[in-house]
Amino acid sequence: MPGYYEIRHTVGFEETNLVGNVYYVNYLRWQGRCREMFLKEKAPAVLADLRRDLKLFTLKVECDFFAEITAFDELSVRMRLEELTQTQVQFSFDYVHLADGAQNLVARGRQRIACMRGPNTATAPTRVPDELRLALEPYAESPVRPGANPAAPPLATRTARG
Repeated sequence: MPGYYEIRHTVGFEETNLVGNVYYVNYLRWQGRCREMFLKEKAPAVLADLRRDLKLFTLKVECDFFAEITAFDELSVRMRLEELTQTQVQFSFDYVHLADGAQNLVARGRQRIACMRGPNTATAPTRVPDELRLALEPYAESPVRPGANPAAPPLATRTARG
């Protein structure tokens, strides 16, 4: 079984709606948090590069929901590398409810990012930084082939499902 990068989270009241279940937008927030913590822990030089001119544009985010979770539920957000091209990365996320020794998949998501450089008025695609490529290898759903360059979707693709 491939490895995954994991963050643990305890759901708070502020993340629930009037009915008491988690509001869907929080799943997308947790994707971003997982990605950020991965960079902090596994690829800190990429964070330094982001302070200069590297930009990570989120092109597509999606999430499918299978079960509800509520305040004070313990959650594991597990990120894997799904696809790596020269300029883009696609992650998959499993949201696993942890209770009484059981692990139940409650949602599954995806996120595609593009690496860009340049001023805001003239950004252009750039290669995924080597440190990020290396940091992601242990979390690949399938082996990463050096020099692989599958066709990437156009930058204009932006969708969110909830």
